Amino acid sequence: MTVTVSARDDDRKLLVLAVDDELPGLDQLRHCLESNEVVGRVISAVDASEALRLLGSEDEDINRRKEIGLPPVDAVFADINMPGLSGMEMSRVFASLNPAPVLVFVTGYASEAVDAFDLGAVDYVLKPARQERIDKAIGRVLDKLDSQPARAAGGAIAAGGEPVVDDTAIGDEEVIPVELGGTTKLIPRSAVRWVEAQGDYARLYTTEGSHLVRIPLAQLEERWGGAGFVRIHRSYLVALSLITELRMAQGGYQVVLGDEEKVLPVSRRHTRALKDKLVGSSRAG
Repeated sequence: MTVTVSARDDDRKLLVLAVDDELPGLDQLRHCLESNEVVGRVISAVDASEALRLLGSEDEDINRRKEIGLPPVDAVFADINMPGLSGMEMSRVFASLNPAPVLVFVTGYASEAVDAFDLGAVDYVLKPARQERIDKAIGRVLDKLDSQPARAAGGAIAAGGEPVVDDTAIGDEEVIPVELGGTTKLIPRSAVRWVEAQGDYARLYTTEGSHLVRIPLAQLEERWGGAGFVRIHRSYLVALSLITELRMAQGGYQVVLGDEEKVLPVSRRHTRALKDKLVGSSRAG
């Protein structure tokens, strides 16, 4: 039996993320959001870095939504001008999610409205936030959610009602936010050469260095499998296109990656699947 999940069920309250580095503004925004009858819970963050961490956290509500194919939150109400990663930059990360939350900007600068709508925002609210204006923005959020098609857990719903694999994220360039000296840098997936498991974390290796992120390797394997990444070991995920050699060593097989000739071990259980993928990719080429 396939359980379908609409973008918004009439009896389900909205989960909203509010982001503002000015605490008085954040408190006012949160009060207005919580005063609207369709909002069930408001998660708040004082900057973009905290907001991104919250969306990747072990929050029970967020994880439950991800499991049934919904975005981590229904909507994001965010300031634009914040220290470190700006609201605009943060919103580009949100837009890369599949499915993505609905975006509303709340700021004191009307001059940035054009850029906000270019990012797909459904509304642009000037500070100070007023209840009637936030209520109007929430109405636009609901309109957007109601216009989105129903989904099945793990996929979209085709016209005939059968679940299909939602592979739109495969062709898109996903980015991973990482912390660097108090600032947030966006690492594109295409820049990652291999990934090493470190407990519940993963270390991304690029040509410029390495970055530790709180994402289990198994999750990245699932998300990036369609983008050319392959598991070669319980501790390693690599970009298949970068493998230049598969060779037998004393302890088993190894792969060599790219011009820098990085050598990584291949576990016995992953050897056959890796050989099949390498043969398949060479034939495709």
